[in-house]
Amino acid sequence: MKCYWVYILTNTNNTVLYTGVTNNLERRVAEHKDKKGSVFTRKYNVTKLVFYERFDRIYEAIAAGKKIKAGSRAKKIEVIEAMNPNWQPLYEHKIASLPLGTGRSQ
Repeated sequence: MKCYWVYILTNTNNTVLYTGVTNNLERRVAEHKDKKGSVFTRKYNVTKLVFYERFDRIYEAIAAGKKIKAGSRAKKIEVIEAMNPNWQPLYEHKIASLPLGTGRSQ
């Protein structure tokens, strides 16, 4: 079964936030790290994965991504800290072994 991901990346100092949607989280984060992601993430060196959430349907992932993007920085920080209170880089761990986010898709 195919799954979809909403994710948030930041830079080393946690000052810039980027929200994205993908069907392959590991590949997409690797693209950002290799500077093959969006122009925004290349420009601001946004490569640290600090949040992700899994969805079974693309329209759910897109809606969740839009909701996060529309929120204030404070709301984005709340979303991140609910899953990752210390803003640890999640990509360095095996992505599949981590919890699946807030549980909206489970």
